[in-house]
Amino acid sequence: MTARGLKGVFLFSTAPNKKKTEIFYIFIYLRRRKGVIHMKIICSKSNLVKGVSIVSKAVPSKTTMPILECILIDATADIIKLTANDMELGIQTEIEGEITERGMIAIDARIFSEIVRKLPDSDIVIETDANLQTVITCEKAKFDLSGKPGEEFSYLPIIEKEESIEISQFTLKEVIRQTIFSIADTESNKLMTGELFEIKDNILRVVSLDGHRISIRKIELKNEVADKKLVVPGKTLTEVSKILSGEAESMVNISYTNNHIVFEFDNTIVVSRLIEGEYFKIDQMLSSDYETKVRINKKELLNCIDRATLLVKEGDKKPIIINIGDEIMELKIKSQIGSMNEEIMIEKEGKDLLIGFNPKFLIDALRVIDDEEATLYLMNAKAPCFIKDDAESYIYLILPVNFNAA
Repeated sequence: MTARGLKGVFLFSTAPNKKKTEIFYIFIYLRRRKGVIHMKIICSKSNLVKGVSIVSKAVPSKTTMPILECILIDATADIIKLTANDMELGIQTEIEGEITERGMIAIDARIFSEIVRKLPDSDIVIETDANLQTVITCEKAKFDLSGKPGEEFSYLPIIEKEESIEISQFTLKEVIRQTIFSIADTESNKLMTGELFEIKDNILRVVSLDGHRISIRKIELKNEVADKKLVVPGKTLTEVSKILSGEAESMVNISYTNNHIVFEFDNTIVVSRLIEGEYFKIDQMLSSDYETKVRINKKELLNCIDRATLLVKEGDKKPIIINIGDEIMELKIKSQIGSMNEEIMIEKEGKDLLIGFNPKFLIDALRVIDDEEATLYLMNAKAPCFIKDDAESYIYLILPVNFNAA
């Protein structure tokens, strides 16, 4: 070993497992003398494009640390790993390929992504030398880029997993889709930019709110797990949702500590910091009392409100006014462009009611409800409207607006 510039003594008290083997190879790589560091890998364009697309979601758009603008290619062990990390969100994925020479290199993510995407549909060869020059070859195309030392890259934190739950990719993707629209897009209240993951009595409750509405989804867990509350950044959930295949048979393992959450699926690991702080007391905002209950065809109501918004300019806060009678719901909207009036048949229990809403909030909630019918629970013109199913597997709370000046 010393003849090739390698030095080191390795002692394993037990048979080396996969993790120890990876550490072994990384140690060898870092101990090589300058001038003999090489990496050479060969993989298909489709595998590389997919892997780069996955990890690119964790590359920061702005940073004072140039190394974070890179994707790390790690071929120090028996598998090719791609990693990106913005210090809040980190993603690592494995891709199939041939490792001819072990090594690792960090390459500018934007340039690397564009090159790989535009190469011919053939095998891609990536080689590095001791001076960190990286040659990317595919058929007759050849690119020569400057890389950065892989050991300078910020690896994903090693998380000592305290607890974990497992749900299908389909379920997680749906839960995110059905709640993410009502997180706040402002940083004025950090907690509102995330979603509450609350585990209680073996039920996972996912909650988002922005000050005008609340979205809640409940999922029954298969295995027993201790109660826990986490606030997961909305950005993390959005990126996870994009990567998920959404297959009902494929599972996601979600583990967590007090500071981090980890999603593991399809040879991909997503690690994210959690948002610190006590989440809002949601249960105090929910009520089972109502004086008016309406059952309505969801698609009819959604299409009607969608048509009404044609008369509202972007940024114009014109409410849709809903007049609930015995068997008919009348919807009206009036703007500088014009006015619209439409009636929909309903089943009603309780009192008649005249109430106004921001049409976008109703559309957002109705779009993610998969039921054929929607049930609305209302108290008066100033109290929240609840849209929920009988089992309360989903609850959407929407605050009304003042429509006297409309």
